[in-house]
Amino acid sequence: MESAASGRPVVRFNILGSLEGWHGERRLRLGSPTQERVLVTLLLERGRMVPVSRLVAAAWDDEPPQTAGHQIRKAIAALRTRIPAGASLIVTDGAGYRAVLEEDQLDLHEFSRRSAEARQAVAAGRPTEAVGHLRACLDLWRGPVMAGTGGAVISAASAALEERHMAVAEQYFELQLELGQSTELVGPLRELVTAHPLRETLRGRLMLALYRAGRQAEALEEFGRVRELLVEELGIDPGAELTRLYEAILRDSPEVAPRVPQSVSDRAALLVPAPLAQPDRSEPAPCTLPYDLPDFTGRDEELARLLAVGRDPAGQSTRIVGVDGMGGSGKTALAVHAAHLLAADYPDGQLFVDLRGFSPGEKAQEPGAVLHSLLRTVGIPDDRIPDDLERRTILWRTVSAQRKLLLLLDNAADAAQVLPLLPASEDCLAILTSRVRMLELDGAEWLSLGLLSADDSTTLLTRMLGAERTAAEPQAVARLTRLCCGLPLALRITTARLRNRPRWTVQYLVDRLADETRRLRELSAGERSVEATLRLSYQAMEEDRRVAFRLLGLHPGSAIDVHSAAALLGTDVHDAEDTLENLLDAHLLEQHEAGLYGFHDLVRTYAMSVREAEDDEAGAAERLVSYYSLAANQACELLFPGRESFGDTSEPVAHELPRLDGDEQALRWFDREHEALLAVVAQAGVQGLHRSAALLARDLLFYLDLRGHYEEFRVVGRIGVDACRPLGDLTLLGVSMGNLAVAHWWLGDFQDGITTAQEALELASARDRRGEAMCIDVLGLLHGALGNFDAARSYLKQGIALHRELGTSRAEAVALANLSTVETWAGHYTEAARYAARATELNRRLGERSNEISSLTWLALAHLGTGEDERARACLAQALELCDESRKPGNVAFALAHWARVCQRLGEVRSAAEHAERALDLVLAEGTALRQAAVVNVVGLVHLRRGAADRAMELHRQAHQLASRVGYRFETARALHGMAEAAQALGDEPTARRHRRAAEELYDAMGVTEAGRRL
Repeated sequence: MESAASGRPVVRFNILGSLEGWHGERRLRLGSPTQERVLVTLLLERGRMVPVSRLVAAAWDDEPPQTAGHQIRKAIAALRTRIPAGASLIVTDGAGYRAVLEEDQLDLHEFSRRSAEARQAVAAGRPTEAVGHLRACLDLWRGPVMAGTGGAVISAASAALEERHMAVAEQYFELQLELGQSTELVGPLRELVTAHPLRETLRGRLMLALYRAGRQAEALEEFGRVRELLVEELGIDPGAELTRLYEAILRDSPEVAPRVPQSVSDRAALLVPAPLAQPDRSEPAPCTLPYDLPDFTGRDEELARLLAVGRDPAGQSTRIVGVDGMGGSGKTALAVHAAHLLAADYPDGQLFVDLRGFSPGEKAQEPGAVLHSLLRTVGIPDDRIPDDLERRTILWRTVSAQRKLLLLLDNAADAAQVLPLLPASEDCLAILTSRVRMLELDGAEWLSLGLLSADDSTTLLTRMLGAERTAAEPQAVARLTRLCCGLPLALRITTARLRNRPRWTVQYLVDRLADETRRLRELSAGERSVEATLRLSYQAMEEDRRVAFRLLGLHPGSAIDVHSAAALLGTDVHDAEDTLENLLDAHLLEQHEAGLYGFHDLVRTYAMSVREAEDDEAGAAERLVSYYSLAANQACELLFPGRESFGDTSEPVAHELPRLDGDEQALRWFDREHEALLAVVAQAGVQGLHRSAALLARDLLFYLDLRGHYEEFRVVGRIGVDACRPLGDLTLLGVSMGNLAVAHWWLGDFQDGITTAQEALELASARDRRGEAMCIDVLGLLHGALGNFDAARSYLKQGIALHRELGTSRAEAVALANLSTVETWAGHYTEAARYAARATELNRRLGERSNEISSLTWLALAHLGTGEDERARACLAQALELCDESRKPGNVAFALAHWARVCQRLGEVRSAAEHAERALDLVLAEGTALRQAAVVNVVGLVHLRRGAADRAMELHRQAHQLASRVGYRFETARALHGMAEAAQALGDEPTARRHRRAAEELYDAMGVTEAGRRL
């Protein structure tokens, strides 16, 4: 092939079959399969930018290598080298690449051009010319793109092209039959029927060709074959059109008699009446669009995309944009708004059709009836509109090919309803709205509508209610937008009710909506209601999907993954995923992240309202508890490998668990399931699933401790204890009570903690030596917080000895660190350093990062007490290196505060101030009262030493309030001491003496040495 202008060879690509590249008469070597896939993907979208991400998907499907982006760039570079003038054929365009080709350089473009010319020839009544164009199209077709080896992305595009190829073939044979051909068509038709045995239109052409060739019996046999095949493969009978053809052949009806060439021009005249071959520009174009909402709000990105597609230069096919979303999300409002803005770009008409796919009390419209209405709207008289669907579709495509039309197909049920209605011209735009995304519509671009943002919801309320009314109750308006959950239908219904009830305040309606049991009833006005809208989507599903929808409403989490869904539904993971995806397609579930699904609040309320007595809710809930018990145990084994196991590991796992590779994934799983786990463990306790509740509570406590959620820690701890009592498992009860005692310590309820730990110790003595050691440790911890240092030492040393005897090194390290804490408070810094050093050694050996942070921090404090500031700095540096502010944030804040103190003592004033403030921010946001009192005291001391006595006094007072309220005696004394120093710096000697005296009394009562009293 040569350039007409220069006579030089040019490059041409053939992709309708195996990939071919030609430079003149020389075939090009295009490289590896990856390079071929990249090139074909660019050629399929000639002239359009293809992002690198799509090229990656085309090259490797769902398993790209880590270096995929780099390899794509290498493939592009290689192709540019292999293809003559490749740099000008494959150009970089933004975040991707674009193939720049002339019209005659690609077989696909020639195929599209020839098929368009065939349509124009048919419309003009030139069937012989149309046959020539269609024959050329069929000659270009060599098979599926890349011979079917292109992977998922290319195969999807190939399937769409195959559909176009078959449409061309069917039209070619139809015209040939009308031109009087028959015998010579039988062979090619048989080949196509063999390749596509379920295609009824093609089979009909073969039957007609056989009949007109005088082979009536064979024609009737073909019908028998396809009927058996359809029943066997699909369980259906042949369609009405093929059945009518069979009956016509059976009775030798004149309508199937052989044609003569003249009949084709007659038929073309019937299909496209001559006066209507071109629209009359002098007449007003038909417009059936509904009115545009004057208060349309939001959807900026989606609207911009609709307008961009609608105003793009015409391509090779009809532009189709689908808008999908849950009922009430504003799909129609957006589509109508965009259609009005685009009206001027489609001068031959803007047509709106409500397909009634999801309309209360109405049946979805049949395509044939819609086509009749559309044809009438564009001026085709009744007597020229065929009776059957196939010929109406042909006529509609022929007529629309001559016009620039905007067609808005609203409320579509499925692709079968929509396909016959799509116009054939590249100058037309079709906008669809539906509650389901129709993946069968090849070439369609889909926009999914989510919820309105809080700002857009407020703006919409203001536009509908008026600025004066919303400004009068801003908090109630904000609450109303939250209750409506960003659903436009809910917002419009609530404002309609408020406008209809001028005496109602916004707050009054908010109060009515606050009751979840009546919320859906409140969200109704006239014939519109959120409940009715959701009911249509619900009723459109099959019964097994409705049951799944109801059971999934029992899931307590905001995120539902396939594993918990499988447990709840009693299915395997693959079936559960199919169910979740089906509900997602119906917009009864949302998906904010791949693999995670969730309910819109109003949809969850609806799911709970349609529960039925025969649903196995108890069984579903029990399966969910069982699943979460097993999954939490698996995550704990990765995060906390040294913990004692209480579950029966010999039992087979009843549920498929998520794959967790390492502790980071395990922690992410806990973070994601945190909310659900809290609800499930409470549900297990209420349902009497005592052992599952006790074991799940214990595992959940490990996570809550790691994240520093101690209020929840105590709630779950109580659930664990309550679940253990009926079991008769005294060992597990003792462990659970010990955990509850720890919760009391963290939250400053020391006396409750001692009572609980004593009871646990009584249960454990002589029965569970590990439990006994744990309870002794907790008693030491609690007595230390109360300032009973002698008792604390005694308990902790007893516990340490027992841990060494039992070989429980992790627990020994914790007890050693706690003993170091008590000795540091008492001012025995040498002993404190020895215990903390031993604890650090054990923690490091065991890989206990969180515990090592704690022991290193107390080792640093012991060094500070002996005046070894550099050694203290080294310990704190190691501790901070291990820190993650999301793990035990209170402990991290404690280390940061003492780092600030060390920096100050070493003269690093700026660093001290920065770390002190960071410690304060972190502990006040995430810490318990115990950690807050300790950190605020240290930060107060830092401010005192830099001369900010006012700020120091304020902080020490805050620490005193926190510590004295819970009886945290050492930090109470420290706060009083700091207040005394601050008062003295401020020149208030009487206040200083009073605070100093109170501090000394506490120090004396606790037995703190003189060294321990230094700030």
